[in-house]
Amino acid sequence: MEFSAAGRLEVRITAADVGKRVSVRRLSEPGVTEGKFTDTLGVLTSWDAGVLVITRKSGESVRIDETSLVAGKVVPAAPARRRGPAASYEELARVSSRAWRPVESERLGQWELRAASGFTRRANSVLPLGDPGLPLDAALDAVRRWYGERGLPAYVQTATGAEGTQELLGAELERRGWVREVTAELWTGALAPVADRVAAEDVAGVALAREADEAWLARYQRKGVSEVALKVLGSGPSVWFASVPGDEGAAPAAVGRCVVDGRWAGFAAVEVDPEQRRRGLATVVMAALAGRALQEGASAAWLQVETDNVGARALYEALGFAPHHAYHHYREPGAGAP
Repeated sequence: MEFSAAGRLEVRITAADVGKRVSVRRLSEPGVTEGKFTDTLGVLTSWDAGVLVITRKSGESVRIDETSLVAGKVVPAAPARRRGPAASYEELARVSSRAWRPVESERLGQWELRAASGFTRRANSVLPLGDPGLPLDAALDAVRRWYGERGLPAYVQTATGAEGTQELLGAELERRGWVREVTAELWTGALAPVADRVAAEDVAGVALAREADEAWLARYQRKGVSEVALKVLGSGPSVWFASVPGDEGAAPAAVGRCVVDGRWAGFAAVEVDPEQRRRGLATVVMAALAGRALQEGASAAWLQVETDNVGARALYEALGFAPHHAYHHYREPGAGAP
Protein backbone atom coordinates (compact mmCIF):
# COMPACT_ATOMS: atom_id res chain seq x y z
CA MET A 1 0.00 0.00 0.00
CA GLU A 2 1.00 3.63 -0.47
CA PHE A 3 1.93 5.74 2.52
CA SER A 4 2.17 9.50 2.68
CA ALA A 5 5.20 11.28 4.08
CA ALA A 6 3.39 11.33 7.41
CA GLY A 7 3.03 7.55 7.33
CA ARG A 8 -0.70 7.49 6.52
CA LEU A 9 -2.29 5.23 3.93
CA GLU A 10 -3.36 7.05 0.77
CA VAL A 11 -5.53 6.32 -2.28
CA ARG A 12 -3.31 7.06 -5.27
CA ILE A 13 -5.50 5.79 -8.07
CA THR A 14 -8.23 7.53 -10.06
CA ALA A 15 -10.66 6.68 -12.86
CA ALA A 16 -7.86 7.62 -15.27
CA ASP A 17 -6.09 4.40 -14.20
CA VAL A 18 -8.71 2.11 -15.76
CA GLY A 19 -6.89 -0.65 -17.63
CA LYS A 20 -3.92 -0.68 -15.24
CA ARG A 21 -2.97 -3.28 -12.65
CA VAL A 22 -3.76 -1.94 -9.18
CA SER A 23 -3.70 -2.95 -5.54
CA VAL A 24 -6.34 -1.53 -3.21
CA ARG A 25 -7.26 -1.84 0.44
CA ARG A 26 -10.82 -1.27 1.58
CA LEU A 27 -12.91 -1.53 4.72
CA SER A 28 -14.57 -4.95 4.89
CA GLU A 29 -17.66 -3.61 6.65
CA PRO A 30 -19.47 -0.28 6.22
CA GLY A 31 -18.78 2.17 9.01
CA VAL A 32 -15.68 0.42 10.35
CA THR A 33 -12.79 2.86 10.70
CA GLU A 34 -9.97 0.56 11.77
CA GLY A 35 -9.19 -3.12 11.33
CA LYS A 36 -11.04 -5.59 9.15
CA PHE A 37 -9.44 -4.55 5.88
CA THR A 38 -9.64 -6.46 2.58
CA ASP A 39 -6.92 -6.24 -0.08
CA THR A 40 -7.61 -6.75 -3.80
CA LEU A 41 -5.05 -7.07 -6.61
CA GLY A 42 -6.02 -7.06 -10.28
CA VAL A 43 -6.82 -4.94 -13.32
CA LEU A 44 -9.02 -1.88 -12.75
CA THR A 45 -11.61 -2.56 -15.45
CA SER A 46 -14.04 0.27 -14.67
CA TRP A 47 -14.77 3.14 -12.26
CA ASP A 48 -18.29 4.46 -12.76
CA ALA A 49 -20.87 6.07 -10.47
CA GLY A 50 -18.65 5.66 -7.43
CA VAL A 51 -18.05 1.93 -7.95
CA LEU A 52 -14.74 0.34 -8.96
CA VAL A 53 -14.56 -3.03 -10.68
CA ILE A 54 -11.28 -4.92 -10.33
CA THR A 55 -10.76 -8.15 -12.29
CA ARG A 56 -8.47 -10.64 -10.62
CA LYS A 57 -6.20 -13.05 -12.52
CA SER A 58 -8.75 -15.83 -11.95
CA GLY A 59 -11.32 -13.80 -13.90
CA GLU A 60 -13.37 -12.91 -10.83
CA SER A 61 -14.74 -9.36 -10.90
CA VAL A 62 -14.77 -7.53 -7.54
CA ARG A 63 -17.05 -4.50 -7.11
CA ILE A 64 -15.85 -1.91 -4.59
CA ASP A 65 -17.60 1.23 -3.38
CA GLU A 66 -15.11 4.07 -3.63
CA THR A 67 -16.15 5.33 -0.19
CA SER A 68 -14.73 2.15 1.36
CA LEU A 69 -11.24 2.71 -0.07
CA VAL A 70 -8.46 3.12 2.45
CA ALA A 71 -5.45 2.88 0.13
CA GLY A 72 -4.65 2.14 -3.47
CA LYS A 73 -1.85 2.31 -6.00
CA VAL A 74 -0.89 1.27 -9.51
CA VAL A 75 1.49 -1.69 -9.41
CA PRO A 76 3.92 -2.99 -12.05
CA ALA A 77 2.96 -5.88 -14.29
CA ALA A 78 3.25 -9.30 -12.71
CA PRO A 79 6.86 -10.51 -12.63
CA ALA A 80 7.96 -13.03 -15.20
CA ARG A 81 7.32 -16.63 -14.22
CA ARG A 82 10.34 -18.59 -13.06
CA ARG A 83 9.37 -21.71 -15.01
CA GLY A 84 8.61 -22.36 -18.62
CA PRO A 85 9.53 -20.53 -21.82
CA ALA A 86 8.94 -16.80 -22.13
CA ALA A 87 5.97 -15.97 -24.34
CA SER A 88 3.42 -13.22 -24.80
CA TYR A 89 -0.31 -13.81 -24.58
CA GLU A 90 -0.77 -12.89 -28.23
CA GLU A 91 1.87 -15.38 -29.39
CA LEU A 92 0.24 -18.21 -27.45
CA ALA A 93 -3.27 -17.20 -28.50
CA ARG A 94 -2.25 -17.38 -32.16
CA VAL A 95 -0.33 -20.65 -31.75
CA SER A 96 -3.19 -22.34 -29.90
CA SER A 97 -5.67 -21.08 -32.49
CA ARG A 98 -3.60 -22.53 -35.35
CA ALA A 99 -3.60 -25.88 -33.54
CA TRP A 100 -7.41 -26.12 -33.47
CA ARG A 101 -8.66 -24.57 -36.67
CA PRO A 102 -12.33 -23.91 -37.45
CA VAL A 103 -13.93 -25.07 -40.67
CA GLU A 104 -14.96 -21.50 -41.48
CA SER A 105 -13.57 -18.15 -40.39
CA GLU A 106 -13.93 -14.46 -41.19
CA ARG A 107 -12.10 -11.31 -40.13
CA LEU A 108 -13.77 -8.42 -38.35
CA GLY A 109 -10.93 -5.94 -38.06
CA GLN A 110 -8.42 -7.68 -35.78
CA TRP A 111 -11.03 -10.14 -34.51
CA GLU A 112 -11.36 -13.61 -36.01
CA LEU A 113 -14.84 -15.14 -36.16
CA ARG A 114 -14.56 -18.95 -36.11
CA ALA A 115 -17.16 -21.66 -36.73
CA ALA A 116 -17.13 -25.46 -36.94
CA SER A 117 -20.78 -26.56 -36.66
CA GLY A 118 -20.64 -26.25 -32.86
CA PHE A 119 -17.74 -28.70 -32.27
CA THR A 120 -16.02 -27.19 -29.21
CA ARG A 121 -16.20 -23.58 -28.07
CA ARG A 122 -12.61 -22.95 -29.17
CA ALA A 123 -13.53 -23.56 -32.80
CA ASN A 124 -16.84 -21.70 -32.52
CA SER A 125 -15.93 -18.41 -30.88
CA VAL A 126 -14.46 -15.02 -31.65
CA LEU A 127 -10.73 -14.62 -31.03
CA PRO A 128 -10.30 -10.87 -30.35
CA LEU A 129 -6.66 -9.85 -30.72
CA GLY A 130 -7.03 -6.13 -31.23
CA ASP A 131 -9.49 -3.59 -32.62
CA PRO A 132 -12.58 -4.95 -34.45
CA GLY A 133 -12.70 -1.75 -36.51
CA LEU A 134 -16.13 -0.86 -35.10
CA PRO A 135 -17.47 0.48 -31.80
CA LEU A 136 -17.88 -2.44 -29.41
CA ASP A 137 -21.69 -2.60 -29.54
CA ALA A 138 -21.66 -2.56 -33.34
CA ALA A 139 -18.97 -5.25 -33.40
CA LEU A 140 -20.98 -7.47 -31.05
CA ASP A 141 -24.08 -6.99 -33.21
CA ALA A 142 -22.05 -8.13 -36.24
CA VAL A 143 -20.78 -11.12 -34.28
CA ARG A 144 -24.29 -12.17 -33.26
CA ARG A 145 -25.53 -11.88 -36.85
CA TRP A 146 -22.64 -13.95 -38.19
CA TYR A 147 -23.17 -16.80 -35.76
CA GLY A 148 -26.96 -16.55 -36.06
CA GLU A 149 -26.68 -17.09 -39.81
CA ARG A 150 -24.97 -20.39 -39.00
CA GLY A 151 -27.47 -21.47 -36.37
CA LEU A 152 -24.93 -21.07 -33.57
CA PRO A 153 -24.86 -19.06 -30.33
CA ALA A 154 -22.24 -16.32 -30.38
CA TYR A 155 -19.20 -16.80 -28.14
CA VAL A 156 -16.27 -14.47 -27.49
CA GLN A 157 -13.02 -15.81 -26.03
CA THR A 158 -11.17 -13.56 -23.58
CA ALA A 159 -8.30 -14.01 -21.15
CA THR A 160 -7.20 -12.95 -17.70
CA GLY A 161 -3.65 -12.80 -16.43
CA ALA A 162 -2.59 -11.60 -19.90
CA GLU A 163 -1.20 -8.29 -21.04
CA GLY A 164 -3.33 -5.96 -23.12
CA THR A 165 -7.05 -5.23 -22.97
CA GLN A 166 -8.43 -8.75 -22.48
CA GLU A 167 -9.66 -8.10 -18.91
CA LEU A 168 -11.36 -4.90 -20.06
CA LEU A 169 -13.19 -6.74 -22.83
CA GLY A 170 -14.42 -9.40 -20.40
CA ALA A 171 -15.75 -6.72 -18.07
CA GLU A 172 -17.52 -4.97 -20.94
CA LEU A 173 -19.13 -8.23 -22.06
CA GLU A 174 -20.37 -8.93 -18.53
CA ARG A 175 -21.79 -5.42 -18.36
CA ARG A 176 -23.80 -6.19 -21.50
CA GLY A 177 -25.17 -9.44 -20.09
CA TRP A 178 -22.89 -11.93 -21.82
CA VAL A 179 -22.52 -15.11 -19.75
CA ARG A 180 -19.10 -16.50 -18.89
CA GLU A 181 -18.95 -20.26 -19.22
CA VAL A 182 -16.13 -22.78 -18.78
CA THR A 183 -12.86 -21.28 -17.54
CA ALA A 184 -9.63 -23.01 -18.48
CA GLU A 185 -5.95 -22.20 -18.31
CA LEU A 186 -3.13 -22.36 -20.83
CA TRP A 187 0.04 -23.84 -19.32
CA THR A 188 3.56 -23.78 -20.76
CA GLY A 189 6.73 -25.72 -20.11
CA ALA A 190 10.02 -26.85 -21.59
CA LEU A 191 9.64 -29.70 -24.09
CA ALA A 192 12.81 -31.76 -23.54
CA PRO A 193 12.02 -32.74 -19.92
CA VAL A 194 8.71 -34.21 -21.09
CA ALA A 195 10.47 -36.40 -23.65
CA ASP A 196 13.13 -37.44 -21.11
CA ARG A 197 10.57 -38.48 -18.52
CA VAL A 198 10.06 -41.98 -19.97
CA ALA A 199 12.58 -44.68 -20.91
CA ALA A 200 13.13 -45.27 -24.62
CA GLU A 201 11.84 -48.84 -24.46
CA ASP A 202 8.52 -47.67 -23.03
CA VAL A 203 8.10 -44.93 -25.64
CA ALA A 204 8.79 -47.52 -28.36
CA GLY A 205 5.41 -49.09 -27.64
CA VAL A 206 3.54 -45.93 -28.64
CA ALA A 207 2.19 -45.78 -32.20
CA LEU A 208 2.38 -42.39 -33.94
CA ALA A 209 0.28 -41.46 -36.97
CA ARG A 210 -0.61 -38.41 -39.01
CA GLU A 211 -4.36 -39.12 -38.91
CA ALA A 212 -6.80 -40.24 -36.24
CA ASP A 213 -7.94 -43.75 -37.17
CA GLU A 214 -11.03 -45.54 -35.87
CA ALA A 215 -9.12 -47.06 -32.96
CA TRP A 216 -7.85 -43.65 -31.81
CA LEU A 217 -11.34 -42.18 -32.09
CA ALA A 218 -12.75 -45.07 -30.04
CA ARG A 219 -10.71 -43.85 -27.05
CA TYR A 220 -11.27 -40.13 -27.67
CA GLN A 221 -13.69 -38.74 -25.09
CA ARG A 222 -16.09 -37.16 -27.60
CA LYS A 223 -18.39 -39.83 -28.98
CA GLY A 224 -19.83 -39.84 -32.49
CA VAL A 225 -17.12 -37.65 -33.98
CA SER A 226 -18.45 -35.96 -37.13
CA GLU A 227 -16.70 -35.11 -40.38
CA VAL A 228 -16.39 -31.53 -39.14
CA ALA A 229 -14.77 -32.72 -35.91
CA LEU A 230 -12.27 -34.79 -37.90
CA LYS A 231 -11.31 -31.66 -39.85
CA VAL A 232 -10.71 -29.75 -36.62
CA LEU A 233 -8.72 -32.62 -35.07
CA GLY A 234 -6.56 -32.88 -38.18
CA SER A 235 -5.90 -29.15 -38.46
CA GLY A 236 -2.61 -27.50 -37.60
CA PRO A 237 0.87 -27.03 -39.06
CA SER A 238 2.19 -30.52 -38.15
CA VAL A 239 -0.26 -32.86 -36.40
CA TRP A 240 0.55 -36.16 -34.68
CA PHE A 241 -1.73 -38.71 -33.04
CA ALA A 242 -0.37 -41.17 -30.45
CA SER A 243 -1.88 -44.48 -29.29
CA VAL A 244 -0.90 -47.06 -26.68
CA PRO A 245 -2.41 -50.39 -27.80
CA GLY A 246 -5.04 -51.91 -25.55
CA ASP A 247 -6.17 -55.51 -25.21
CA GLU A 248 -6.80 -57.37 -28.44
CA GLY A 249 -9.97 -56.09 -30.06
CA ALA A 250 -10.29 -53.23 -27.54
CA ALA A 251 -9.79 -49.49 -27.91
CA PRO A 252 -6.29 -48.13 -27.20
CA ALA A 253 -5.30 -47.96 -23.56
CA ALA A 254 -4.31 -44.30 -24.07
CA VAL A 255 -4.25 -41.69 -26.82
CA GLY A 256 -3.02 -38.15 -27.34
CA ARG A 257 -2.61 -35.43 -29.93
CA CYS A 258 0.21 -32.96 -30.57
CA VAL A 259 0.60 -30.06 -32.99
CA VAL A 260 4.10 -28.81 -33.81
CA ASP A 261 4.27 -25.15 -34.82
CA GLY A 262 7.75 -23.64 -34.95
CA ARG A 263 9.24 -23.68 -31.47
CA TRP A 264 5.95 -24.78 -29.95
CA ALA A 265 4.40 -28.22 -29.41
CA GLY A 266 0.79 -28.19 -28.24
CA PHE A 267 -0.65 -31.23 -26.42
CA ALA A 268 -4.36 -32.10 -26.41
CA ALA A 269 -6.84 -34.98 -26.26
CA VAL A 270 -4.75 -37.02 -23.80
CA GLU A 271 -7.15 -39.79 -22.78
CA VAL A 272 -6.57 -42.98 -20.78
CA ASP A 273 -8.82 -46.01 -20.33
CA PRO A 274 -10.34 -45.55 -16.84
CA GLU A 275 -9.31 -49.09 -15.93
CA GLN A 276 -5.70 -48.38 -16.94
CA ARG A 277 -5.18 -45.14 -15.03
CA ARG A 278 -2.37 -44.52 -12.54
CA ARG A 279 0.03 -46.58 -14.64
CA GLY A 280 1.77 -43.57 -16.17
CA LEU A 281 0.24 -44.07 -19.62
CA ALA A 282 -0.59 -40.37 -20.07
CA THR A 283 3.06 -39.55 -19.40
CA VAL A 284 4.20 -42.20 -21.88
CA VAL A 285 1.92 -40.75 -24.59
CA MET A 286 3.15 -37.21 -23.98
CA ALA A 287 6.80 -38.34 -23.93
CA ALA A 288 6.41 -40.04 -27.30
CA LEU A 289 4.78 -36.96 -28.82
CA ALA A 290 7.39 -34.69 -27.23
CA GLY A 291 10.18 -36.77 -28.75
CA ARG A 292 8.68 -36.39 -32.20
CA ALA A 293 8.20 -32.64 -31.70
CA LEU A 294 11.85 -32.26 -30.66
CA GLN A 295 12.87 -33.96 -33.91
CA GLU A 296 10.88 -31.31 -35.80
CA GLY A 297 12.71 -28.48 -34.02
CA ALA A 298 10.28 -27.57 -31.22
CA SER A 299 11.67 -26.63 -27.80
CA ALA A 300 8.67 -25.33 -25.83
CA ALA A 301 5.30 -26.86 -25.01
CA TRP A 302 1.81 -25.68 -24.19
CA LEU A 303 -1.49 -27.28 -23.26
CA GLN A 304 -4.93 -26.27 -22.04
CA VAL A 305 -6.58 -27.64 -18.91
CA GLU A 306 -9.85 -26.82 -17.18
CA THR A 307 -9.60 -25.38 -13.70
CA ASP A 308 -11.52 -28.26 -12.08
CA ASN A 309 -9.49 -31.09 -13.66
CA VAL A 310 -7.45 -31.87 -10.55
CA GLY A 311 -5.82 -35.04 -11.86
CA ALA A 312 -4.61 -33.52 -15.12
CA ARG A 313 -3.28 -30.42 -13.38
CA ALA A 314 -1.23 -32.57 -10.99
CA LEU A 315 0.21 -34.54 -13.92
CA TYR A 316 1.14 -31.44 -15.91
CA GLU A 317 2.73 -29.77 -12.91
CA ALA A 318 4.85 -32.88 -12.33
CA LEU A 319 5.98 -32.64 -15.96
CA GLY A 320 7.20 -29.08 -15.41
CA PHE A 321 4.25 -27.09 -16.79
CA ALA A 322 2.96 -23.94 -15.10
CA PRO A 323 -0.04 -21.65 -15.76
CA HIS A 324 0.52 -18.80 -18.20
CA HIS A 325 -2.99 -17.28 -18.35
CA ALA A 326 -6.64 -18.19 -17.94
CA TYR A 327 -9.16 -17.92 -20.74
CA HIS A 328 -12.96 -17.79 -20.80
CA HIS A 329 -15.78 -18.07 -23.31
CA TYR A 330 -18.63 -15.56 -23.04
CA ARG A 331 -22.00 -16.59 -24.52
CA GLU A 332 -24.33 -13.98 -25.96
CA PRO A 333 -27.30 -12.95 -23.75
CA GLY A 334 -30.37 -15.14 -24.11
CA ALA A 335 -28.67 -17.92 -26.09
CA GLY A 336 -28.61 -21.50 -24.90
CA ALA A 337 -25.44 -23.54 -24.80
CA PRO A 338 -24.79 -25.68 -27.91
